[in-house]
Formats: sequence, structure tokens, C-alpha cells
Amino acid sequence: MDTLVVGGGVVGLAAAYSLADRGANVTLVEKGSLGAGSTTRSAGGIRSQFSTRVNVELSLASKAVWNTFEERFGVDIGLRKNGYLFVARSEETAAQFRENVAMQRELGAESELLAPAEATEHCPGLNPDPFVAATYNPTDGIADPNLALQGYAEAARELGVDIRTKTAVTTLHREGDRVVGAELRAVDAEGSERHAVDCVVNSAGAWAPTVAAMAGVDLPISPRRRQIAVVEPSSPVPESVPLTIDLETGSYFRPEREGLALVGGQFDEIADPDQDPDAYDEGMDIEWAAQAVENAGAYTEYFGLDTRIKRGWAGLYAVTLDRHPIVEESIPGLVTVAGFSGHGFQHAPASGQIVADLIVDGGTDLIDISPLSRDRFENGETISEQSVA
Repeated sequence: MDTLVVGGGVVGLAAAYSLADRGANVTLVEKGSLGAGSTTRSAGGIRSQFSTRVNVELSLASKAVWNTFEERFGVDIGLRKNGYLFVARSEETAAQFRENVAMQRELGAESELLAPAEATEHCPGLNPDPFVAATYNPTDGIADPNLALQGYAEAARELGVDIRTKTAVTTLHREGDRVVGAELRAVDAEGSERHAVDCVVNSAGAWAPTVAAMAGVDLPISPRRRQIAVVEPSSPVPESVPLTIDLETGSYFRPEREGLALVGGQFDEIADPDQDPDAYDEGMDIEWAAQAVENAGAYTEYFGLDTRIKRGWAGLYAVTLDRHPIVEESIPGLVTVAGFSGHGFQHAPASGQIVADLIVDGGTDLIDISPLSRDRFENGETISEQSVA
């Protein structure tokens, strides 16, 4: 089984590792450097608190790997189970929280519904007054995306995966409805190389629609720019504080090492155009950073007027209309695993296993992935993920 994985982020590397572990002959190509697309620009969150069953199931299956990553791969990914804390300002959102927690607990997640005052036990600097409810899961947390990427890459190489950076796919070849090969071009090469395959895995993130189009497949995925600021808070955020999300304003923050904190959020959905993934601004907008600090300071005591903005960056979410990925065999010989809408890092382990199952076995029993087919957009069968920051 000769397989070509397109995209060297954590999703692609997890897929390459899982395929090689199942005995496939795997080549992975990345037109830049490993993780340079979105993985190393991630905030590193890992959580079970989603509003749909399929996302919770992806989380729980992935956590089974994240929780034992060092044992399996010999790499400490800096996993910190600080928890995630969601807070709600309206009764409507609180009602959704109650439904979410019931569903999450039914699936095995350790989520709980809290009163705002109870939430301050986990986040002492939180002002409970604007809120009517909260949810918390103590097994949620954060990890270092770069270390996880390195762990998967090394493990994949040890299994014989041919990892080629600075190598792009320029064409996908079809015979009838089936993808049977690809043209690969190294950055410094004069010509291209024809590469015959049994299957191509499209794990190219924000670039996935471009790859799919080479095979005549339309992927409804939009590259959207998201920013993160690293700040020195006016009051230190204890490292035990969970990643806290004010869901209705989109604001979030979490503690970082050495007294620093990350703040983020998308505050203006109107000004959220599609981006050219090859030509977007990777820097942080200082005006946005000031707004992010102000928003976080409005409901916590940590981010006062003396908060200093240290640095920041921007990356891309590969967004679908319902904030769920597309995971399917799109046409014979082309498996798509993309469009995670900001959740690709945390769902990579399960996604990689599913890709291997689809290619080696023709299907997967890890979770039910029928809700993740792109046909859902045409059939009106989408279920939107509400817990997105």
C-alpha cells in the first residue's frame, strides 16, 4: 500500500505515523517546513468540552494518546491538565451548557456544570458577576504543539516514512474516478517527479482546497486569520488557572510559563475575510492585542492597565461552515482530513488513526465519522459546533 500524505502539520504526521504503523509504505510531503502552516501557531489546547457528539468523541479518542504520549513516543510534550473553563453570560447559553455537559458526561468526559461563584475556585481572578453559569473539565489542558509534532515526526521516520520538506504537490493524476499518482516538485529542483500511489491523504489544512482541486474535488474550507498575544499581566495568572473562555464575547486567556499569559479571541465576525494562505500577515495587530487585553480585563483581575504586550503572532484556521472537519474518502484514492476550524492539533491523534483505518481497512470503528462527510453541506445535515473561540 503506497500512500502519499500531503501536509506536514501534526494531522498529516499523525496520519503518516498511523499508516506506517499499519504496514503502509508512506511518503509525506510538505512544501515548507514541518508544522509551519498552523500547528506551531496553535495555542496548544486539548479539551473535551464541545457541543456535538462527534467532536467530543474525537477529543476522547485523542486524549487517550495525548495522555500516554511520552510513554508511547518518548517525548515529553509539556502536557498540563489545568482544565478548561467556559463561562456564560445569558440564560440561553447556560441552557446550552447544561445540554453539553449532559452529553459530554454520557460519552465519558468529566465535565461539570458550575455556578459562577464555583468557577472562581478554579480561576480566582474571575469576576463572577457578569455570568450565569460555567462548565469545567479537570482533564482538559494544554500541550506544546511543536514538541508533539517532533514526537510524531521522529516516530514516523523510525517506521520508515519518507518525510520530504520543501517539496510541493503540483498535480494529482487520475485514471477515471481514481487518484493514482502525483507530481512532486522540490523547491530547488528544475523538474518534477511522478509519484505513483494507491492513495493520497489531503491533510494540507488551509491549503487543502487547493490540493483537492487538483483532483477535481471542491472542499468548502475557508482559511481565516486568528491571532494570539503573549502578555505580562498586571497581576500574575497562577499556572493552575484553566484556559478560560468567555464564550459569548469570544475572549479567552490561559497562563504561560514565567508569569506570562496568552490572550486571544475573534471579536469581529464581519471583518473575517478569507485569506490567501501563501500571502497573509503572520504578525500580530497591536490594535487587536490591545482589544484582546481589554476584553480579558473586563471579566478578570489579571489584565489591568499595567499589562504589557510582549509579542504575538497570527495563524490560520481552516474553517468549515459548521466548524467540523471533513474526514472521508472524497473520491477513490483520495482521503481528506482537513477543515478542523481551529481544533486540528487536539484532534490529530484520533484523526490519524481514522485515516489509517479508512485506507487499510476501508472503514473505521474508532468513532462514527458519517457526520464529517462533505456531503452534509449539500444535504443540509450539518450540526454546528457552538463551543468555538
